[in-house]
Amino acid sequence: MLTAATLSPNMNRLFEKVHKIKNIDKGSFLFEEGNSANELYIIQSGKFQISKMIPDGRELTIRMCSAGELVGELTLFSPASQHILNARASESGSVAVIKKDQLEDEISKDSALALELVKWLSLQHRKSQTRFRDLVLHGKKGALYSTLIRLVNSFGVKTEDGLKIDVSLTNQELANFCGTSREVVNRLLSELRKQEIITIDKGYITIHALHRLKREIDCENCPIEICNIE
Repeated sequence: MLTAATLSPNMNRLFEKVHKIKNIDKGSFLFEEGNSANELYIIQSGKFQISKMIPDGRELTIRMCSAGELVGELTLFSPASQHILNARASESGSVAVIKKDQLEDEISKDSALALELVKWLSLQHRKSQTRFRDLVLHGKKGALYSTLIRLVNSFGVKTEDGLKIDVSLTNQELANFCGTSREVVNRLLSELRKQEIITIDKGYITIHALHRLKREIDCENCPIEICNIE
């Protein structure tokens, strides 16, 4: 069954344009850099990491997406292009597939849907701007701290000990979000544990003093719809 999850009422009309449902196994790619970008995807289940390979072999993770999120590189009303990012399943799941040419035809007749897509594209741009701001202004430490804050906003669960990020992540996966090495993340996480700001249990991070992370990066308390990892 198709699920709308976080899509707005107008965006829910995208489900009427679905071409097919595609199942993706854990570790498999939904699309890769260089593939033709002629489809839009609505995640039905599972989790997908959107990333970019850096020439030196490192991977920069841009987003972690779950059910209800739109995935794809939209170059509407322009010649066919290629993906510049990768989308890989970190959990097995499924996506609804919408063809680019069919979507173009529909939004040319539906101004409300066109407006919703513009809003979505604008929101993704603002998210990217704030992430790169933290990386440029505060370096690797700022990138990790802002990533932890965004993970809490997306997957945080209140517990007696603090805010638990309800997604198991390896230090390498955290490093990918920061565009740095696992060794750097190991050192920064060790410092946070010594300061009793976080604890880690089997890959699950609990943050005990979120305000201290925010203070370190001069957090501007952006709305959660911008300050998240999705």
